[in-house]
Amino acid sequence: MRKWHEMLRNKKVICLTVGLLPLLMVLLIGTAVTAKKITASKKQQIVSSTEEAQITVAAGGESDVQVSRSTDADRYSVYILAQVIEGEAADEPYEGKVAVGAVILNRSESSQFPNSIPGVINQMGAFESVSNGQYQRPLSEESMQAAVDALNGQDPSDGALYFWNPAKSTSTWVWSRPVVRTIGNHVFAR
Repeated sequence: MRKWHEMLRNKKVICLTVGLLPLLMVLLIGTAVTAKKITASKKQQIVSSTEEAQITVAAGGESDVQVSRSTDADRYSVYILAQVIEGEAADEPYEGKVAVGAVILNRSESSQFPNSIPGVINQMGAFESVSNGQYQRPLSEESMQAAVDALNGQDPSDGALYFWNPAKSTSTWVWSRPVVRTIGNHVFAR
């Protein structure tokens, strides 16, 4: 009987080892792949159209091709720029979408705001769509193209740093800003 229990215990150990070994292998391989991706990410791609482009940008922001508006135009920056455009201006005309993107870029170039696209977008209370989660709605091709066009230098906002919907805004401070343009349902101001 004792031999029987010992044999049963050995079978359990073997089964556990055989069962856990593939799991450990998967975890090790996954870790190795992740580490390789991290080391390979010293170079990032920028987007020059709505499809992924082949323009390489070095980790420091230098690129083989100059983007006319921003030195931090990696894929992530383009994507979150398009997300905020979608969240803030989904129902606006195309020119209004580009203008919203241009405002974000104008802020990133102004000493009054953070100096990167993610910094501007994630500034506390800066954009209603970020605060209420609307920027996470499905991204349209038009919003992505508007982000690319804004990055490529289009600025229908005429250098504005602020925009709002006059039908919704109750802020007296924002209304004190000099209005430079109206596009669709948004007012753009400096």
